[in-house]
Amino acid sequence: MTRRFQPDPGQASETNDLVCVGAVAGAFGVQGEVRLKSFCAVPEDIETYAPLTTDDDGRSFAVSHLRAIKSGFAARLGGITTKEQADALRGLRLYAPRDRLPSLPDDEYYHADLIGLEVLDTGGARLGRVKSVLNHGAGDLLEVEIPGGSTTVLLPFTRTAVPTVDLDSRRVIADPPDGLF
Repeated sequence: MTRRFQPDPGQASETNDLVCVGAVAGAFGVQGEVRLKSFCAVPEDIETYAPLTTDDDGRSFAVSHLRAIKSGFAARLGGITTKEQADALRGLRLYAPRDRLPSLPDDEYYHADLIGLEVLDTGGARLGRVKSVLNHGAGDLLEVEIPGGSTTVLLPFTRTAVPTVDLDSRRVIADPPDGLF
């Protein structure tokens, strides 16, 4: 199973119409450029989904002059012309309308679509709910919040451990390794 976008862990505030495709990491230089972190499978594609919006106040930004730098991209956001304005955007999440994003094959999912799904075992017993999707370099993990507490379990997001993802029913069927739950 693969994915196209990697929102930050815990980023469950996605709506059906917007998907988080990046975040501002701060200013880059003194001319109003920002340091931009892309969550796209092809990081440079973030520019093609512009204008990007915020989910809180509905601001919209054109993205231009995108160029690779260490840990992301330097870019110009429409209307941002000073270092102070760019610094004020640090931590701002940027969203693209879902209809601007590419269609995915059957075995690929946007992380935003997985967050919040109910997790059942192959016998139908409830294991929990997907809190976030993580990737620390060795493959995707579903962070599953256990019912009745704040405990979470990291479930490998592989075809073996998660044989079924049913977005229409808002659930995944898991066959977790012994002792995980």
